Parts: sequence; C-alpha cells; structure tokens
Amino acid sequence: MRTAALGPEQRAAALARMAEGELDVLVVGGGVVGAGTALDAVTRGLSTGLVEARDWASGTSSRSSKLIHGGLRYLEMLDFGLVREALKERGLLLGRIAPHLVRPVPFLYPLKHRGWERFYAGSGVALYDAMSLSSGHGRGLPPHRHLTRGRALRVAPCLKKDALVGALQYYDAQVDDARYVATLVRTAAGYGAHVANRARVTEFLREGERVVGVRVRDVELDGTYEIRARQVVNATGVWTDDTQGMIAERGQFHVKASKGIHLVVPKDRIHSSTGLILRTEKSVLFVIPWGRHWIVGTTDTAWDLDKAHPAASSADIDYLLEHVNSVLAVPLTRDDVEGVYAGLRPLLAGESDATSKLSREHTVAHPVPGLVVVAGGKYTTYRVMAKDAVDAAVHGLDRRVAPCCTDEVRLAGAEGFHALWNARARLAARAGLHEARVEHLLHRYGSMTEEVLELIAADPALAEPLPAADDYLKAEVVYACSHEGARHVEDVLTRRTRISIETFDRGTRSARTVAELMAGVLGWTPQQVEREVENYGKRVQAERESQLQPDDRTADAARLGAPDTAPL
Repeated sequence: MRTAALGPEQRAAALARMAEGELDVLVVGGGVVGAGTALDAVTRGLSTGLVEARDWASGTSSRSSKLIHGGLRYLEMLDFGLVREALKERGLLLGRIAPHLVRPVPFLYPLKHRGWERFYAGSGVALYDAMSLSSGHGRGLPPHRHLTRGRALRVAPCLKKDALVGALQYYDAQVDDARYVATLVRTAAGYGAHVANRARVTEFLREGERVVGVRVRDVELDGTYEIRARQVVNATGVWTDDTQGMIAERGQFHVKASKGIHLVVPKDRIHSSTGLILRTEKSVLFVIPWGRHWIVGTTDTAWDLDKAHPAASSADIDYLLEHVNSVLAVPLTRDDVEGVYAGLRPLLAGESDATSKLSREHTVAHPVPGLVVVAGGKYTTYRVMAKDAVDAAVHGLDRRVAPCCTDEVRLAGAEGFHALWNARARLAARAGLHEARVEHLLHRYGSMTEEVLELIAADPALAEPLPAADDYLKAEVVYACSHEGARHVEDVLTRRTRISIETFDRGTRSARTVAELMAGVLGWTPQQVEREVENYGKRVQAERESQLQPDDRTADAARLGAPDTAPL
C-alpha cells in the first residue's frame, strides 16, 4: 500500500474521478464508521468513494472519551456480546491494526465498601480480563490487580484517604480519536478509494424507487458534482435521521443524540500515576491520562439542539467538577480547566427515555434499493459496523465479492513503527530534534514520521514549536494541509492537533502562525489569513460564552453566535 497524501490537488482530483463513472460503493459521512466502511469496501476490491460535509471526524468521532475499551459497565448490564466484541477489537487495534495510535492505559477503581464490593467488582474485572483473553487478542495488557488502601494511595496520592477502603487496577486502551479517523481515511485512499471532505450531499439521485447516487456540493470551491454508485452507504451518525429525510423515506429505526462533555486539566493538578474510574448515580466518570494533561468525563444527557456544535453549559461543567472533587484531596476549580469539549453519541432510540439506557449496539438496514444505513454502536467496534454495512451493500451488487479483510489490514503508519520506535534516538540525532520530540511524532504518525521529518530537512524553520503550544512543531501544520486534508485553522487546532483543548487560551495565541503556515500550502491571500484567524477567535469566544450559560438552550444560543467555518 502506498501512503496517500490528501492535499488540495488530491481532493479536487478525487471529486472529479468520483463524478466520471459509476462507483460500486459511495459512503456518506467521514466519521470513524464512514471511514472504516470506505476502507472495508476498497480492500474487498470495490471501487469506492467517501464524502464528508465538514472535516474528517468533525462530529462525534473527534469528541469522545478517547478510549478503546470493552465497556466495563456493559458487563453490569449483562451485555456480554457487546463487551466480548469490543474486547476483541481492542486487542486487534493494539496489537496489529494501529499500534502507533492505540496504547494501553491503567485505571484505578476505588472501593468504598469492605467485603462485598471487592468481591463484586473484582469478579467483574476478572471476567473482563478473561473475556479479553478468550477473544484470542487479549495478550499484551497486564492483568488486573487488587490493592490495599495504602497501596492505592501510593499509586494515586490525589485521592482523599476517606474516599476508599481499597482499590482495583485494570488496563484498557486509548487513542487520539480524530487522528485515528484521518489515518483511516488516508489508508483507504492508499488502497484506491476516492475521498473528499467539505463535500456536502444535497440530494439523493433516484431512478424510480432505487437510489443511484448523490448530488454533492463542493463547499470550498462551490462546484456541484453528480456521483453515481451502485450502493450508497449512509454513515452519518447523529445526522442519520436528517439524511434519511432527504429521500422522504421513513427510517426503520431512529437515532437519538446523547451529549457527553469532557474537561481537560493540566497534569500537575491531579497527582496520580494511573487513570481513575468512578461510579456516579447515572453512569461512570473517567479521569484519563492525556499526555501533559488529564481528561475528565463524561456526562450523559439528551440533546435535541444544534448537532454540529453541541455546547457545554455551566451546569455540565459543575456536574463533572462536583463528582471528581468528591474523591480528590485537592479539589479542581474552574480556573484549572484548560479546555472543554462536547460531543454527541448516536444511540438507537428505544422505549427508554433515559439516554444512558439506550442501546450502544449498532444496526444496519436497507430501507430502499441502493441505500444502506448503518447507525448506533461505539467507537471501539467501528470495524465490525463497517463490515456489516459493506456486507449489506454487497447483497445489492449481484456479483461475488471477497469477504472482509480489515482485521488483517494495518493502518498507514503501522508498518515499521516498532522498528522506528527502537531507533528513535538515532532518528532524533539525524533530524536534530530532542528524542522526546521524535517519540511524540511517532505516537502521532507512526512510520509516516519520516514524511514529517522530510519537511523539516527541506525547511529547518519547521522544526520550531508553535507559539503557546510547545508540544507541536510547525512542520505538523504544513503536513496537516499537504497530507491530511486540513482546509481551515479550526481543522488544525481542534483535530489534527489538540491545541484547542490543551491550552488555556484555547489556541488563539497559535492561530495566526498556524494560518500563515497553512497559507503557503493552500495558497491563501493575506485577507484569507486574517479571516481565518478572526473566525477562529470568534469560535473560541462563543464556546467560552456558552460555558457560562445555565442550561442547554442558552448555551446552544451562545455557541451559535459564532460563524460556521466558511469556504475560502
């Protein structure tokens, strides 16, 4: 497989090629499920296209808890099938598919009751480990262990002494969710899929009852394309019902949005060598290690307002602070919060009104000939969802098609990663960078780090870190535009990097430098640079304002005060 570059020229060429003839499969929606579906289809030998109205992973798939996990709480719900499936996928991602992007992470579960709770929770975690091993892909993660209170406090000194009588520690895995999706898209493109972001479906093409393609508007350059396909897959997540409405067909199921918010705080605010998992009255709360930061989340509340920009209210933030502070010896305050982000989970609507009770299972339907709909599920099981969606599409192709092989397909950057990791000191010396910088790059790009270092070799100034965001190099901004499909400052600051949630200024002090670096790749004028910087500043201002509002409706109104990312 060649590594595909997703620069502006490749995007224009992909749209033109998709419109030239009839594809086997066209996927609508560039989140993790849509990207995974495109990769599944193209690796079966099908001619494949993928279009996304905004940026890759700009919806749910960049705003998760960033965990690859089986879901311990689903064991308590006796959903053994979902847990077993997710644990198998966790093992595949860690060991084979994306070892450069998915890494183990430890969690401590404080016990509050003597005797029965250790037996009850310990049995659950033991079953979790056993199911992981029985999947055949559970090697590589340490087994769980029981800790006394004293040992637990040595591992996590941040905890109040009276907040626990002992603890359990177990392992799961984590991922930069947006980077993972961008890598999925590049992998699919490397195998021959035609992919384009900022390409909005405005209409489904019909011949009688059958869907035969879509009409797409190029949001950036304002062109229109008719893309014909033998099968169209709707993988639009929380927008599923809206997309279905475009064909005037009543869906066979409905998707309900559940809002989850997360806080990001500096590493030094919580003194611990492990993540934490805490039980709340509604669900569970995670404190997740994230580089030089912690992610605290999440909430689980119904949301029926703007889907593109879900807003975190003051009440949401207070909820998380109250619950995490119930166990912390040194409580967090609003002043400790660097970043806040809100995302929407696409849940299959059932009889229960509580979103925490709705299904995390996925479903695939064929509502009309030529159209497949896939919805629900969880990030960890995206590959299974993609397989089921393509299996359904294959039924409508009337020819023999190879079975799914994505359990064997390594993502771009995975091949050779371990060898480069072992040689990271030599790599750093050759590039003139500190070894810690190269480690950071390897965990973001894997073996594609060589491509980033080539940019630095051509222009040594790109080895400098970004202003007010020392973790990221200027070369990464250029690479985001030339290889990863970034089209706007927001794309770089919120998804290709995580500067928007990892700095107290939310990326505003980095925005101008980022825009100027992007201008060199995308051909922006000075006026376009100014507009991008101004638009990003308004976005941050609107988000800050929304987080001061008392409830969802006022927060939503405040967030919508900023202009949406505009075409150039």
